[in-house]
Amino acid sequence: MVATMTRPTGERQPEGVHEVDLDLTSRVEEILSRRPAVGLAVGIVRHGRLEAFTGHGLADIASRTPITEDTVFRIASITKTLTAVAVMQLWEQGLVDLDAPANDYLLGYKLIAAKAGVRPATVRHLLTHTAGVPEVVHASGALRPDFGETVRAGDRLPSLAEYYRGGLRLGAEPGARFRYGNHGPATLGQLVEDVSGVPLARYFREHIFGPLGMADTDLVRSARVRAGLATGYTLHADGPRAVEAREFVTTGAASAYSTPRDLARYAAALLGGGANDHGRVLEAATVASMFQPQYQPDPRIPGMGLAFFRVDLGGHRAVEHQGTMSGFDSQLILAPDDGVGVIAFTNGAVGAPLWLPAEASGLLRHLVGVPDDAFRTDIPQRPEMWGDICGWYWLPGPITDVRVRAMIGAGAEIFVRGGQLMFRLLSPVPAMSKAFPVYPNDEHDPYVFKVAMPGFEVRIVFGQDAHGSTNQLHLDLMPLTLYKRSAALNPRRWFVASLPAMAVAATGAALAALRRRTTA
Repeated sequence: MVATMTRPTGERQPEGVHEVDLDLTSRVEEILSRRPAVGLAVGIVRHGRLEAFTGHGLADIASRTPITEDTVFRIASITKTLTAVAVMQLWEQGLVDLDAPANDYLLGYKLIAAKAGVRPATVRHLLTHTAGVPEVVHASGALRPDFGETVRAGDRLPSLAEYYRGGLRLGAEPGARFRYGNHGPATLGQLVEDVSGVPLARYFREHIFGPLGMADTDLVRSARVRAGLATGYTLHADGPRAVEAREFVTTGAASAYSTPRDLARYAAALLGGGANDHGRVLEAATVASMFQPQYQPDPRIPGMGLAFFRVDLGGHRAVEHQGTMSGFDSQLILAPDDGVGVIAFTNGAVGAPLWLPAEASGLLRHLVGVPDDAFRTDIPQRPEMWGDICGWYWLPGPITDVRVRAMIGAGAEIFVRGGQLMFRLLSPVPAMSKAFPVYPNDEHDPYVFKVAMPGFEVRIVFGQDAHGSTNQLHLDLMPLTLYKRSAALNPRRWFVASLPAMAVAATGAALAALRRRTTA
């Protein structure tokens, strides 16, 4: 069951749109031949509108409701970008200083420093996941559904002040490292409420959804989204199973509901410098600043903007964010300089956190004219430098950083096997802990490499200390930095022995964390 795009009556069809429609439908059918999904929706946003759309499958199996542009999906972590837009609106009004301590604005609770004497966490730190906020606040959450961040739909949702028991304790010095999670963006949502004096859901409706014409989008399971809401499924040997509906305590990080039509309007506004045909939510210069590198551990890594992950699509600048939760996956990826973006949603597919971003990225590459075979294997290796870069690289932080630990574990190894340079993560997920060949990726810089892992590629860049010795490994899967340690301290043997127990707790977290783009 495939639905093609419809347009408002009388709207002028841009030249070449018919060919784009046919190409998109063909691409989606090709994806579905490899990636079974209960429902899949993919759209191309260009010229300020949803230029092409294909919907496949069912929003609800029992009622045989098809996927359309108006199907409501849970967009999970794409919510983080909406919260960032709200923060930047307050910044434009002079109500928030991005480089001021976040505690200056928080009324419901405070951020508690990891130790005395360190610099305070700023609003900008929260926007870039560098505030030192832990991935899991309560240690028991590592083994609970959604890391303990949700309640059953219909149950009372505690406030963040209740959930954090009066204060959110940081796990690292602000600015010291990147850690993706929900509690920093959730705190930004609290900040928006405290500064504006308006509940976050109402603020979004009045200042973002309303102005952009997003009539079927909401932060809560309200009447405006409930009627069109898709059912989320997980796939099993005996067929799809509906997932239990749950609501996030970390509302500003993960709670939004939207449709392909509405998310296309949001994407059009981001591509249009803060405005679409319905209205404006930010000034163009503000949007541009959100797409610029705000945290970049190495200039050769695209890094992080304000809530948006930055991507290099074969020389074309792009920004993106993924949304993942049980039963739902979504992807928003935009090429601002090219004026085009891709949105994608599914309500039930195996491994979608890996392949949905990869497929959306591949489609955007096609739209901006970058060939699919951009992974180079023609740059000569430099064996004379292997001795400098080989070894194991440690990822600092506690084991309760479950998302990143599930993905990367204790760190990574660079080694030589059979005359081939190899890369291996010390991950509890078997598919991630295998060894993969490493290929030079820059003919002018011998310390830049690329690795093809299952379903995605990772660019790795080596940094040197003041004496010219390699001591850092930077990943662009997320802007993470690993530090070289003595071979005598390599934890691979005990780590591998602990993999079965860790995998039980962490495999799902890895799938939730892995976001595939061309650079991740």
